[in-house]
Amino acid sequence: MLKMRQTAALALFALAGGAQAGQPVWISIGDQAYQQLRKLDAGVKSQQSRQLAADGRLAKGAAGETVHVVQVDEALLPKLSDAIHENLRHCGGYIVHGNQQEARAALNGAAAPLAKALAPSYAIDNQAAVNKLLPQLQDSNILGTIQSLSNYQNRFYTTSHGVNASNWIAAQWKQLAGSRTDVTVEQFAHASWPQKSVILTIKGTDNSAETIVLGGHLDSTIGSGTGESSRAPGADDDASGVASLTEVVRVLLASNYQPRRTIKFMAYAAEEVGLRGSADIAKRFKQQQANVVGALQLDMTNYQGDAQDIFLFTDYTNAAQNTFLANLAKAYLPSLKVGYSQCGYACSDHASWTAQGYAASFPFESSFNNSNPYIHSRNDTLANSDSQAKHALKFSQLALAYAVELGSDGPAKALR
Repeated sequence: MLKMRQTAALALFALAGGAQAGQPVWISIGDQAYQQLRKLDAGVKSQQSRQLAADGRLAKGAAGETVHVVQVDEALLPKLSDAIHENLRHCGGYIVHGNQQEARAALNGAAAPLAKALAPSYAIDNQAAVNKLLPQLQDSNILGTIQSLSNYQNRFYTTSHGVNASNWIAAQWKQLAGSRTDVTVEQFAHASWPQKSVILTIKGTDNSAETIVLGGHLDSTIGSGTGESSRAPGADDDASGVASLTEVVRVLLASNYQPRRTIKFMAYAAEEVGLRGSADIAKRFKQQQANVVGALQLDMTNYQGDAQDIFLFTDYTNAAQNTFLANLAKAYLPSLKVGYSQCGYACSDHASWTAQGYAASFPFESSFNNSNPYIHSRNDTLANSDSQAKHALKFSQLALAYAVELGSDGPAKALR
């Protein structure tokens, strides 16, 4: 009976064209994306706007962008995402909020950190553990995961394929967890769509109250027309990021690594329509007063668009943690070249954590201007990125170093 109900619910989502037509939602949106929205619906009006300024938690360069609060028809969101991709050449650009109050709060920039929030040590002092684990990462395993995920017809957040892809990731992560009692895998249900996010947790030993988050999004799209029959392989966007993270999970668990801090790996639902999955989760964590000392986002890791290997986006991210990532690359991956770029308001799921006052970073496969031209199309395939997943391996290496260096530490020191 439950399966019949789920099937019926999915059918209703499909008939609705991937959204509940006519249902208004509140969003915060960057100015360039807002201009695209106005072209789609001239009747849309900004209810409030503000030029965001950088503060102590945001990297230099985040100031100067005007962000608006707007109420729109939910059915318009896929078209908005499509317009942003086609005309501005990037993903995201807006965040869906639960209500007007939350949307207006976004205009204040990042929320204040938790009162108990502590600054982690960014000292690089776990070389023995990291150097032992790095050689165990294999590009062939990353390649296999990308192939499996991109073989789905699509992974859109309202389709049966998107639901099945979430179930597949959960099953793969449970298999990697094996019989370890300190590892759990859950699917995080969202109220407004059927695709679930997936969360794997490695519980910390003596410092489990502090948490590290590493995530990527599991959904894929070809824009406003994405439905059950649409072909949206999303090999780079973002099967690659999920695959890079899955290989880190495999190595950590196969080696019986036991962190002191709790480490959570997340595959977010519904990123392509306003960061909706990660926004739900980050909001829940803040409500529960979860002490997240750092969040890392991997969204597209397998297309090298520049001479540099890894780009750190400096807007709407945490400057201290970005420096830590650059230092990790220098210490453990000295042959890699690190660049810097910016991507604008709410360009990926790191923005959901930044919005809640958590330190977040976004290492990316290329500069903003030279990002993968095939995403959001049926041509986002392995053949049009790195067919051996060697570029994606670099991000697994950086993510593993990040997880172990932060995961192996005791309690953070009080902020001053």
